[in-house]
Amino acid sequence: MKVGLGLPISEPVALLEWARGADEGPFSTLGLLDRLVYHNPEPLVALAVLAGETSRIRLQSEVLLAPLREPALLAKQCATLDRMSGGRFTLGIGLGARRDDYEAVGVDVHRRGARLEEMMAVMRRVWSGEPYSEEIGPIGPEPARRGGPEVLFGAFSPPGIRRAARLGDGFLCAAHLADAASLFRATEAEWQAQGRTGRPRLVAQVNAALGPDHLIKEARDRLYDYYSGPHYMNLPAGFAEGAVASMLTTSGQIRDMATRMRDIGADEVMFYCWASDVTQVDRFAGALSGA
Repeated sequence: MKVGLGLPISEPVALLEWARGADEGPFSTLGLLDRLVYHNPEPLVALAVLAGETSRIRLQSEVLLAPLREPALLAKQCATLDRMSGGRFTLGIGLGARRDDYEAVGVDVHRRGARLEEMMAVMRRVWSGEPYSEEIGPIGPEPARRGGPEVLFGAFSPPGIRRAARLGDGFLCAAHLADAASLFRATEAEWQAQGRTGRPRLVAQVNAALGPDHLIKEARDRLYDYYSGPHYMNLPAGFAEGAVASMLTTSGQIRDMATRMRDIGADEVMFYCWASDVTQVDRFAGALSGA
């Protein structure tokens, strides 16, 4: 099973050093989350910069809030990043759960699911090289991967699972281990129901931080800040507190979680780091090797 690192969002410039270190280590992928009304770097811009700092490791959005964007331009951006990184880009895509992100760009939050499906149809057409419309020609460049970059859908709900199976190449799961297995099985079942061949790629995401107490406290504080506030929709009471409590903070927990995720069928697990210190790269590499 592959293991990737989710990048912290508090120090954008430091991500260059994170990327170089991860590219030399045992990691398969670098992931970066997306929000609009927050102090995170814009993921496509940031991943493009990191592509130039690396040569091997994959680059993945986790998840890009596509309905906030215009589909033709987004398709061009993704194709450019895929082409210029040598096919190392994975588009992790989803809806998000913050009302203010949608209000900031004037997009109806209640139509975000339908908008995402409409956007995927546009982006697939762009990536295929077909004309954009009867009046408008093709939009380049041609992506490195025929038909466009790999697309993974992040979701929790049955409609999201169906969307992943019908429109994507796989599923990004940010749920706890207890729920991940059932979501993976639901994705596989829906994949078969849609008549898809092969199997979906299944990727898990787990919050984690390693190091001395002050780094663990920083990570917990940042995670709590990210999931707190009045604009989240449909999150259960105590969600932020639960996310903090379940964060992995020891090497043993990291190794155990990797094993457990492999055992339930994950093709890759992304350990999302909430402490900004770049020593996290070596700490996770050591944890995975048992050093």
